[in-house]
Amino acid sequence: MAKRLVYNFGGKKAQGSANMKNVLGGKGANLAEMTNIGVPVPPGFTISSDLCIEYLRRMKYPKILKQDVEKGIKRVEKLMEKLFGDKNNPLLFSVRSGARASMPGMMDTILNLGLNDSTINGLIEKTGDKRFAYDCYRRFIQMYSDIVLQIPRKKFEKLLDILKEKKGIKYDIELNGDDWQEIVKKFKKLVIAEKKKAFPGDPREQLWGAIGAVFNSWNTPRAKEYRRIYKIPDDWGTAVNIQAMVFGNMGKKSATGVVFTRNPATGENKIYGEFLQNAQGEDVVAGIRTPWKIIELKKIIPDAYNKLANILKKLENHYRDLQDVEFTVEQGRLWILQTRAGKRTALANIKIAVDMTMQKLIKKEEAVLRVSPDELNQVLHPMIDPTVKYETIATGLPASPGAAVGKVVFDPEEAVNEAKDGKSVILVRLETSADDIHGMEAAKGLLTARGGMTSHAAVVARGMGKPCIVGCEEISIDMNAKTFTAGGVTVKKDDIISIDGTEGKVILGKTKLIKPEMTKDVIQLLKWADSFRRLGVRTNADRPKDAKIARNYGAEGIGLCRTEHMFFKPERVAAVREMIVAQNENGRRKALAKLLPMQRDDFIGIFKVMHGLPVIIRTLDPPLHEFLPKDDESIKELAQEMNISFSNLKKIVVSLHESNPMLGHRGCRLGITYPEITEMQARAVFEAACEVTKMGIKVIPEVMIPVVMEAKELANQRKIVDKIAKETINKYGVRLKYMIGTMIEIPRAALTADEVAKAADFFSYGTNDMTQTTLGFSRDDVAKFVPKYIELGLLQDDPFKTIDINGVGKLLEIGIKLGRKTNPKLEIGICGEHGGDPNSIHFCHKIGMDYVSCSPYRVPIARLSAAHAALADKSKKKRIAATV
Repeated sequence: MAKRLVYNFGGKKAQGSANMKNVLGGKGANLAEMTNIGVPVPPGFTISSDLCIEYLRRMKYPKILKQDVEKGIKRVEKLMEKLFGDKNNPLLFSVRSGARASMPGMMDTILNLGLNDSTINGLIEKTGDKRFAYDCYRRFIQMYSDIVLQIPRKKFEKLLDILKEKKGIKYDIELNGDDWQEIVKKFKKLVIAEKKKAFPGDPREQLWGAIGAVFNSWNTPRAKEYRRIYKIPDDWGTAVNIQAMVFGNMGKKSATGVVFTRNPATGENKIYGEFLQNAQGEDVVAGIRTPWKIIELKKIIPDAYNKLANILKKLENHYRDLQDVEFTVEQGRLWILQTRAGKRTALANIKIAVDMTMQKLIKKEEAVLRVSPDELNQVLHPMIDPTVKYETIATGLPASPGAAVGKVVFDPEEAVNEAKDGKSVILVRLETSADDIHGMEAAKGLLTARGGMTSHAAVVARGMGKPCIVGCEEISIDMNAKTFTAGGVTVKKDDIISIDGTEGKVILGKTKLIKPEMTKDVIQLLKWADSFRRLGVRTNADRPKDAKIARNYGAEGIGLCRTEHMFFKPERVAAVREMIVAQNENGRRKALAKLLPMQRDDFIGIFKVMHGLPVIIRTLDPPLHEFLPKDDESIKELAQEMNISFSNLKKIVVSLHESNPMLGHRGCRLGITYPEITEMQARAVFEAACEVTKMGIKVIPEVMIPVVMEAKELANQRKIVDKIAKETINKYGVRLKYMIGTMIEIPRAALTADEVAKAADFFSYGTNDMTQTTLGFSRDDVAKFVPKYIELGLLQDDPFKTIDINGVGKLLEIGIKLGRKTNPKLEIGICGEHGGDPNSIHFCHKIGMDYVSCSPYRVPIARLSAAHAALADKSKKKRIAATV
């Protein structure tokens, strides 16, 4: 235990500072720091947190503490020119807890300590307000009795309710001074009835009771639970802050208010806040009176305003951050009660970080680190206005951020038709498939009852930048009736709902949305972030439109272009189906020839947009059955369209059925059994690349072979791609560099990466499927049990959202190490959904990847997260060097 037990603050100098949180707690250290920089703080003293655990262990104080506390009281009396316990000019104290870590609302506070039947008269005399004085007195009795004497607060509230009912009034504000005086008498009688002794009238007895209660509050059940949740050590203890009370309701030269050094909503560099003249602090918060804008204080008490403005500047320059300041003016004298880092909107935080950098208050590195990826995410998507009230009827997994409002539709065709008429719709499905893509594009937002964070709906919605909630098992969908029920509410087709894809909330009715904004401050912050990061940032994009969005957001290439997404347009899916039902290779080639110009045109559009940047194109990945209908009615319709018999088409559908399609006939396995598919896609890629090159546009094509588990598979497909590439380049007579690589998504590929790397120019980790194959989890079904796993501590995070470092992460590290062992120039990135997750990006940086790739709307988040990872790594290396 420290030798000193009591530390003074207020006056000219404090016996502590901001770096003494371990001893003084956060509040005490802050009060000491303000004192030391010349801010007028109501004086007081802090009892060290070192004493807390000792007291709780022995339930008694060291003998020296009493005389140290008396010295502290005498000092405050002198500074405040008031006396503790004096009947004419009483000094009152607040007694508050103060742990080194913030624990809001977890421990106890007592105000107006020192009031009794004698000192109340002095307070009335000083304030001229009997009502205020007796209200303070009854609050003190109620707080003290609850916290120190352990008499439940509700018993006092019951007495108050009885009096209000008797007088026929509803609100406390309607009670007058005589009413509060009567309540004080009733409260004191209640104490006698409960404890068989009178409420303590001696101010020093009150003080010691309060000190003990604050120490004891460290071990209340709520405080213990809070420490468990936030991993705060039990042996830290809490300090006790004993501070002089000051009052803003002592006449026209008195006031109280809350002020920010800058606007916390916009970040504007202008004092922002409110105050009330001749009022107590809680009047501002409670809304009992309408506060005035802070600038009005300059007219009413100009000297206090000028001092406040200077102090605000001093505090902000000292703490180098937006400050939230509580102040009181007592008879013309300004007191600063508290300063802390002000809460602010995400947009304001970005502006403040940039402005403070320009003002040389902070460095660029600090500005970048002050903005979290979540905050950046908020400003890039529509948000629900936090000031409005709404009714949440269900909660699911927050698959894609942002908010949307619209009419409920259950069918993709309905979504398209409504959108054509200019209507906003939310598409509600049990789950989505590739067949739903047109409806997903038309809808403002998506809601599914099934699926996980990397389900079809989640992946596509993120790519489109649309809000999406998946795995919302609280909703029960009746597709026939076109309704869903949730929280006892039935929602019908055409009813209005709102969805919050950031929080996973389904909301009944229309809510107010805040539009996203890519401000000049966001652009500047991301430029700074780019200067610090090592990781490259690419995007997952399948269309020129998506590629352009991503490039505008700062993408440095395409890390994944899924060619199968291009096949689902009506005229294209017909050719794909023709290929599937073909009886021989010639039939398949004939159908593929129809697809070739369509694929080539798609690639031309993408190459043009990504001028000079690499584009990784993945060959066909999904199993062929995904392109065919499943139910008999749809099979009959398709058979008629294709002019073949129902029975023949049904046989083909049945023959393509797989028990576990994720591990079935897909990816490179399709290219090996049907090499003509790989040939067509390679030809489309290189014809497009050559045509765009002839336009004078630089093209960097990279062809990726998926679902490889064996080096010989990659070698087989590489041979085909290389052959087509060379033929096409020679045919066009251009110079074109290209790369061929593979998606590492099967554990065996990672474990044999040294062999695979011999046939690869690059690896791109497909962590969605690698997570499935490593953990044995189906990404579409995890919503049923993963939340429970996280709740029980069996998993720390959803492994489809954040990389499972102990399992999948080890495979990534093994693959990188082995791959670069045989191919030192191997380019390595990640194109799974983890490429846009901040925690996963930190891991990718740590293990030495070259880039991450994510959906277009996650590109800014990835840029910022990559900078955070690099700066954290730099800081860690500095700390290690300092210890050597």
